[in-house]
Amino acid sequence: MRTFTALIKKEEDMYIASCPEVSTVSQEKTIEEAVANLKEATKLYLEEFPVGEKGHPILTTFEVTELAKT
Repeated sequence: MRTFTALIKKEEDMYIASCPEVSTVSQEKTIEEAVANLKEATKLYLEEFPVGEKGHPILTTFEVTELAKT
C-alpha cells in the first residue's frame, strides 16, 4: 500500500481533487466524494501505468503582488 497526496480546491459548486504524484484529477459535490473518486482514478491509473517510489512532493506557499489596473 502507498500513500498519495490529495490537493483539494473548491470551484463554484464542485470540489476538485488532484494527486500531484501521478497527475490524476477528480471532481464532485462533496470533499469526501471527490477524494473517493480520486482514489479510484489513481488506482486505475496505477494499474495501467505503474510508477516507482518517488517520495512525496514538497508543499509550500508563496505570495504574488497584484499590479493595479490603470
